[in-house]
Amino acid sequence: MRSTAFHPINLGLSNFCTYLLSALFIAGNLILPQLCHLIPDGGRILLPIYFFTLISSYKFGIRIGLLTALLSPLCNSLLFGMPPQAVLPVIMIKSVLLAIFAAGIAHYSKKVSLFHLGLTVLAYQLTGGLAEYILTNSLPMALQDLRIGFPGMIIQIIGGWFILKKLAEYEF
Repeated sequence: MRSTAFHPINLGLSNFCTYLLSALFIAGNLILPQLCHLIPDGGRILLPIYFFTLISSYKFGIRIGLLTALLSPLCNSLLFGMPPQAVLPVIMIKSVLLAIFAAGIAHYSKKVSLFHLGLTVLAYQLTGGLAEYILTNSLPMALQDLRIGFPGMIIQIIGGWFILKKLAEYEF
């Protein structure tokens, strides 16, 4: 599975499409977790809150990525109580790190591949785990996503690759 040439788009904050696309990705990050929570421990195993943040940041840049990363967990917590407020800061930190890494890797590589997405997921999980350890002083909590959420990380990499590869075919 080779790299595909990729042209990330970085829309400004004064562009209406920035907010429209952000709203669509936030909606995805509201719906997907609700579906995953139908499975016992589905949220912890599948890590659905990060999926559309990965897609939005990788394809549409840091601004849409950060809007999605910040507003998705907040809206989910306010509307559905998930993630619980106790873990909301960690989820938001990991979401922001994901947006930064995804936008940066897409911008500098100009490619989408399983390797690039794997690097993105690994980078945000490791730095996010470190941040979680600093906040909680609990190594088991910091390693939870790596232990329990491994299927979700694989879905992010393979599902993200598939969607981003399809998006690479279209000019926006």
